[in-house]
Amino acid sequence: MKKKTQLIHGGIFGDQTTGAVSTPIYQVSTYKQEQVGKHKGFEYSRTGNPTRFALEELIKDLESGERGFAFASGMAAITAVMMLFNKGDHIIMTDDVYGGTFRVMTKVLNRFGLEATFVDTSDVNNIKNEIRPETKAIYLETPTNPLLKISDIQAIADLAKASGLLTIVDNTFSTPYWQNPISLGADIVLHSATKYIGGHSDVVAGLVVVNSEQLGQDLHFVQNSTGGVLGPQDSWLLIRGIKTLGIRMEETESNTAQIVEFLQNHPAVSKVFYPGLETHPNHEIAKKQAAGFGGMVSFDVGSAEKADEVFSKLKYFTLAESLGAVESLISIPARMTHASIPQERRAELGITDGLIRISVGLEDAEDLIEDLANALK
Repeated sequence: MKKKTQLIHGGIFGDQTTGAVSTPIYQVSTYKQEQVGKHKGFEYSRTGNPTRFALEELIKDLESGERGFAFASGMAAITAVMMLFNKGDHIIMTDDVYGGTFRVMTKVLNRFGLEATFVDTSDVNNIKNEIRPETKAIYLETPTNPLLKISDIQAIADLAKASGLLTIVDNTFSTPYWQNPISLGADIVLHSATKYIGGHSDVVAGLVVVNSEQLGQDLHFVQNSTGGVLGPQDSWLLIRGIKTLGIRMEETESNTAQIVEFLQNHPAVSKVFYPGLETHPNHEIAKKQAAGFGGMVSFDVGSAEKADEVFSKLKYFTLAESLGAVESLISIPARMTHASIPQERRAELGITDGLIRISVGLEDAEDLIEDLANALK
């Protein structure tokens, strides 16, 4: 089955009871049991809900995994995955991860004895140097947020297996349409489904796919115990969003290629970050492990003042948190998505005050380029 067909026909198609083509929204909390412990597969909606299950089966198929899970947010998904580990365990993580990921690891989960080391995972040797006896997993963002760095999933997964570690990949930027980390050796893949998978700025959700039944049992135990599940209405919205993911990602990438070319040639832009550029340090790895380069671009205009000037003139790019929507969004990571990272740490990573991140949408590319050109004058 080709990917675009799978987006529509993967998982559980429609409703077998009524013949409804669209999976119904089962707005229900509990289910009638014929006898104690004898039911039709569902007993309580924290444990399982038919609409959520349809979504979980769909994302499982799209990511070529063993079992899927839907959570109330991307951060709920990340937190649940980290609850697979124990006090004293150590995780190696990509250095310029999303600010919320950095925050939960350094301000919340560290209080429970889970330790994280942040390194530039675009160089496998950096990971090798940080493996300890207590290390249990390697956590990657690729491409990263916001510097669009690329890590070699297959090489890192091979290293992890040789060292007895799990490989966890945040696949939010690429989506399962462009990149499938489990096929490259990863054990766990997660998404902020709020972004491209939902695609319409109308739902907050997280998705996880695991590559083994044992990991599936372990994560379901965490999810059922802690309760950060996605509701049926939002599950239905994600199923609907997934159906158009392929055409959205292709159109977004087409727009992005034109915008990147414009930004590269603009005198007000000092640097452009995009894995589709041949000058990108790991461009060849990006080509090897993903079918597309995506719709996220970062560029530097030199200062916070210049960035503010750009924002004040824009018409079609909306200044907002988040990404991956049909409308183009723009943000300054240092003061928005990555504000929770200390200033000195941002400086080390290269997340400058003049760094602008754009999420290219589905508007006409000429209008978007004209909008940026006016703002950058």
